[in-house]
Amino acid sequence: MARYIFITGGVVSSLGKGLMAASLAALLQARGYKVRIRKFDPYLNVDPGTMSPYQHGEVYVTDDGAETDLDLGHYERYTGVSARQSDNITSGRVYRDIIAKERRGDYLGATVQVIPHVTDAIKEFALADQEDLDFVLCEIGGTVGDIESLPFIETIRQLRNELEPDQSCLIHVTLVPYVSAAGELKTKPTQHSVRELTSLGVQPNLLLCRCEHPLPETERAKIALFCNVRKEAVIQALDASSIYAVPLQYHREGLDEEVLRHFGMLSKSPQPNLAVWDDIIDRYDNPEGEVTIGVVGKYVGLPDAYKSLNEALVHGGMANRVKVNIRWIDAEVFELDDADIAAQLEPLHGILVPGGFGERGSEGKIASVRFARERKVPFFGICLGMQMACIEGARNTAGIATASSTEFGETDEPVVGIITEWMSKEGLQQRSAATDLGGTMRLGAYDAVLAANSHVSRIYGGETDISERHRHRYEVNSAYKERLEAGGLIFSGMSPDGLLPEIVERPDHPWFVGVQFHPELKSKPFDPHPLFAKFIAAALEQSRLV
Repeated sequence: MARYIFITGGVVSSLGKGLMAASLAALLQARGYKVRIRKFDPYLNVDPGTMSPYQHGEVYVTDDGAETDLDLGHYERYTGVSARQSDNITSGRVYRDIIAKERRGDYLGATVQVIPHVTDAIKEFALADQEDLDFVLCEIGGTVGDIESLPFIETIRQLRNELEPDQSCLIHVTLVPYVSAAGELKTKPTQHSVRELTSLGVQPNLLLCRCEHPLPETERAKIALFCNVRKEAVIQALDASSIYAVPLQYHREGLDEEVLRHFGMLSKSPQPNLAVWDDIIDRYDNPEGEVTIGVVGKYVGLPDAYKSLNEALVHGGMANRVKVNIRWIDAEVFELDDADIAAQLEPLHGILVPGGFGERGSEGKIASVRFARERKVPFFGICLGMQMACIEGARNTAGIATASSTEFGETDEPVVGIITEWMSKEGLQQRSAATDLGGTMRLGAYDAVLAANSHVSRIYGGETDISERHRHRYEVNSAYKERLEAGGLIFSGMSPDGLLPEIVERPDHPWFVGVQFHPELKSKPFDPHPLFAKFIAAALEQSRLV
């Protein structure tokens, strides 16, 4: 029987509900339980695929091709459980499906309403695909009091009545702010948030209180009294030195024990095996060196736009026991007339050009690729970064001076162009420039075949068949393959049918790799992706040469 843990947030947004859910799942997993985490997003977008990274952060892509909230990345990185399409739902998707049913006549003339039709659809999502799970954690996006969240809170109320009494638990994440003028923590915002939640018919079982200073016993007792929970169920959550310290910190505060106590499972639950997390923190806190990686991108003003990339670089550092200093560089800066590219890039031990969309900053990225190629600095291009590497190679080593991408406008030399058709697990996929943007890219896990004895094959431990996650609408034009290879840029990975380029490399360079997929999406602190581990190793070697 699966037990459900519902997670809500109050007072303010960005309190770390996703990290809390991931950390609690990791702690339960360390005790031998099978877990899965789901995210309910109240916004009306069908998915975050068309949302600006500045609005939403990165779009996390699952193996089965879902464009989801970035919190699913936390879930995967902390538990190693691959997320699925069924693990993220939005209000937009719920309403879209309900309206489609209404148009078909599925409701047989009934008046379609939020209750029961919307709440039933959300319940169906929450209860689906339980398999043999022990715990299903359901995080509700947004903040209690938001009008968009009301159907989800109502769904929780209904579910908690329908499930067995010992089958559900609700954790409310709140803020206990410190008022420096008064020199004390204030519990009133938490009290009001819980009152708002209970007015909707939902009583929390545990309170996770985010605070900058330790929560005194008197304040803990006060919160428990006014919020109608046990004092032991008021858990303080202080700021951590690293997001990877959070699971151990929550364990020390007794979060997993209190959850198991609520379910009546504490006495029969084994102690958690946290050796993996101890090793992660040891590698993070005790590096034996450091490297500086420059990320030349388009959305560098918001680090969450590259959340998985940031974490994958940290994982690569853990694999090599080094600290990775990330220098975020706006690619547009390199397009200014007075731009001194060398001054910004020379101090770096590695250069990474990440994925993105649109023409803005493209020439700056191409200039960064050229600098890395000519100066023999380790280079890693991901998705658009690989495309920029191919355009740079076409212009400067293959003699195709006007090489460009059709994404940036009409061109006589379309080294990169829109994918019009490709084979997926569902069969032939066809697209055009006029196709809707949402959900129409090459999404999810696809196989690739690596050239034997290539650099990337060695990186993958001698493997020649790999599977990686994609999210792109444009592709390197394989018609230019021979000319690019004559210029030294080797196509070392292709789709199984040999039509779509997946990986390029330069054998005459210490470390120059471009990939069409997003390897950062599969990297974990306890299992760093080999491409990031080897990229950081190359940067470490470069640091010794500088």
